[in-house]
Amino acid sequence: MVSIADLRRFAERRLPRVVFDYIDGAADDEITSRANCAAFDAVQFRPRSAVATPATDLRTTVLGATLELPFLLGPIGSTRMFFPRGEAVAARAAGDAGTAYTLSTLSGMRLEDVKAATAGPMWHQLYLAGGRDVALSTIARAKAAGIAALVVTIDTPVAGLRERDHRGGTFELLTRRPLRMLPFLGQFLARPGWLRAFLRDGGLMSFPNVVLADGPMRYADVGTTLEQSVVTWADLRWIKDAWGGRIVVKGVHTADDASRAIHAGADAIVVSNHGGRQLDGVAPTLRVLPEVVAAVGGRTEILLDGGIRRGSDVVKALCLGARAVLIGRAYAYGVGAAGGPGVAKAIDIIRSGVVRTMKLLGCASVRDLDASYVRIPAAWR
Repeated sequence: MVSIADLRRFAERRLPRVVFDYIDGAADDEITSRANCAAFDAVQFRPRSAVATPATDLRTTVLGATLELPFLLGPIGSTRMFFPRGEAVAARAAGDAGTAYTLSTLSGMRLEDVKAATAGPMWHQLYLAGGRDVALSTIARAKAAGIAALVVTIDTPVAGLRERDHRGGTFELLTRRPLRMLPFLGQFLARPGWLRAFLRDGGLMSFPNVVLADGPMRYADVGTTLEQSVVTWADLRWIKDAWGGRIVVKGVHTADDASRAIHAGADAIVVSNHGGRQLDGVAPTLRVLPEVVAAVGGRTEILLDGGIRRGSDVVKALCLGARAVLIGRAYAYGVGAAGGPGVAKAIDIIRSGVVRTMKLLGCASVRDLDASYVRIPAAWR
């Protein structure tokens, strides 16, 4: 396996269709998901030749913490479906690599257990699932566990229409009604290794970091619960007061929202379109990045996610002004392919790609990367 595309093929081979499509799919016609990747193709490098770079320094600082890599692992919901204790194995691999892991609210593991699995910093991504009181309880738990930053996602007033989930039988399987489930059971029986591990790990999970009055939120309740808990700019005030620590606002698409996030007290923002899984037809994140960088003017740290499959993609984002990037599907394919070793392989693929690209550019440190190393389309200016 020498590329993320190879990991993707291994994950597709190992996972039932419905689980693989959860990782791989996006909203509607998946235009934005494809555009996130294609945007990197539109940016060209401008290398400095005849420059010796025997060593490269990949270290960067994000929210005051020094990371050994200029990329973090972003939040992926339901990772425990891909591999037993999937969140913990991903967090451990991130810590071993010297970078941070972000746990989704929609995790199948307790945040305390995931935090205990990693030697690196851990962030917690927050939805207001269950309402304000439930969120306050989760914030208190995150604070007690030593979580380094809270990531507030602002682009999910409703769930995007992920057509693959509907066609693949996700919602029929969640009903647990035998007659509705029957047409889709074959995909699980065709993956006996995955099915055996899934059942040994407890089967269909609930969400232990969203504790409602009757217990942890059930999987079938996710869509309804999220629609009842939209995050607004006003919510950021009480979230920040309750948390008292570093706040990251994820889901910024425009210069205006970047400025509003700063006004609301964001210590960092993530230029993100949710991997194309929410509103289809929005601009790819790399295309939006120059607009956001210009609007922010150094007032807060800027991160980016969406479409990153190679180390060269990371370098392009850093050249255009990102402090670091978050990878999502790239490591999720690794979890699905082989658990912890798969995540470690994904990290190594991206890391070695960053090193190779920087040596070919003639740049010894990620802190020296800037717009002079790339050429962007005229329309982006």
